[in-house]
Amino acid sequence: MKRLLATLLTLLCVLVLSAQQLRNPIIPGYHPDPSVCRVGNDYYLVNSSFQYFPGVPIFHSKDLVNWEQIGNVLDRNSQLPLDGATSWLGIYAPTIRYHEGTYYMITTNVGKRGNFMVTATNPAGPWSEPIWLEQGGIDPSLFFEDGKTYMMSNPDNTIMLCEIDPKTGRKLTESKPLWQGTGGRWPEGPHIYKKDGWYYLLISEGGTELAHKLTIARSRNIYGPYESNPANPILTNCSRDGQSMQIQGTGHGDFVQAADGSWWIVFLAYRNFGGSYHHIGRETYLAPVEWEAGQWPVVNGGQPIDTLMAVKTLPAVPVKKPASRTLFNNRTKLGPEWVWLQNPIAANYQMTGGKLHMVSHGTLAGNNQPTFLGRRQESPNILVETEVLVHHPIEDKYGLAIYQINDGYLSFYVTSHDIGVDYQIKSLQGTLNSEDWSLADIPEKVRLRITSNGERYYFSYACNDETTFTPLADIECSLVSTEVVGGFTGVTIGMFTEYFYPNSAETAYGVFNYFDYIEQ
Repeated sequence: MKRLLATLLTLLCVLVLSAQQLRNPIIPGYHPDPSVCRVGNDYYLVNSSFQYFPGVPIFHSKDLVNWEQIGNVLDRNSQLPLDGATSWLGIYAPTIRYHEGTYYMITTNVGKRGNFMVTATNPAGPWSEPIWLEQGGIDPSLFFEDGKTYMMSNPDNTIMLCEIDPKTGRKLTESKPLWQGTGGRWPEGPHIYKKDGWYYLLISEGGTELAHKLTIARSRNIYGPYESNPANPILTNCSRDGQSMQIQGTGHGDFVQAADGSWWIVFLAYRNFGGSYHHIGRETYLAPVEWEAGQWPVVNGGQPIDTLMAVKTLPAVPVKKPASRTLFNNRTKLGPEWVWLQNPIAANYQMTGGKLHMVSHGTLAGNNQPTFLGRRQESPNILVETEVLVHHPIEDKYGLAIYQINDGYLSFYVTSHDIGVDYQIKSLQGTLNSEDWSLADIPEKVRLRITSNGERYYFSYACNDETTFTPLADIECSLVSTEVVGGFTGVTIGMFTEYFYPNSAETAYGVFNYFDYIEQ
């Protein structure tokens, strides 16, 4: 009987483990270019942030699957000048590393001074002022060994390596070329790992689009020569097996070894909706890695990446998610998921009397510190809602914006006399639909609601205390996709206010009672 029970128990354990699944992405929405490090049983991950402030969101996890944002690395204007930045500029791919009690984050501010790094003793911050670096290129990374600090990046489409002083950033050696990859365009995102006496150099090739892929080379000497893996690429969905999957653009990865000895890789990819369009952005994904001693790493058994994979993951440690409703009850600090476009003008955002007052500064299209406060869209199926107080006769616009880039966004607006949905899609602009009010019908407040199923956005509103929402318009999500309007980010949704008549002598503003973000 005992032997039978033991056999049944073993069979049950096998069935449970075989049924374990990994659901991707692990950090959904616009969270590209992930880099990860482990400290004990804790994992820390950072992402690119481009033109948004604060910059470089940082996450914590105990299991590599469930992640909680604990802050933003660059949260001061002195660390992050973003004037004039669009989603083609700003903060590109960061790398996070831990060495002898210090956390290092190294990245590029494209359009400004280039490569820099910051340090901290607590990953939640505060982080230091920028330490500017001499070697150019983008996607810099660090490697520590025998008291030396090495920096990699990709000037002139070549992965280059130099030794630096980690305190001053000064170059201690000349930059030396390591590898140009396997022939794909834009070799970038380099990381070096030391394992079994080999230096492994992981890079991205093909551009952060459909042909994106990860390739790897190795050498017995950190300066090379590096030999390419005969089985390259080690990760891509641009293949016969992966071409029909929703996930595409897999690449730009970073290896991490878990505390139990297992190997994993985090990387970016995007999900298509409504055809070959992606609007939510490049997201963070996870896959297992087989890495036998002295051998090349094999990602996900050599198979493409899917949204649901049969993978034995680490023991789950759930994390707390942000509240679905944000109230503006005189709090001095919003959650780390909230972002502004470029460096915000602090005086234009005031929480008083349980309301958020936002003063206009130009327009979203004008891209000069526009008044916008939002968060990343992290699911195709969402409900976003806010309530605005209607004021007149000041001629301004305020409401909700679905924002991809300054010439690619939708705005659900209220003015002193109407409500409508505007679009700015490259050189095309106009109003999808609107409803005018007579003076007698102007409401005191309006609730604006946007829902989406991943393929279309739906806009509806309710005046005063009405419980029924009136549909106003709907539009394809593809109109704000990267394929249509460009950019390297993804949709953020939030509150905005801007001048309806830019030359008005009065101060334009919006007043918001709350903000809901609900994934359905």
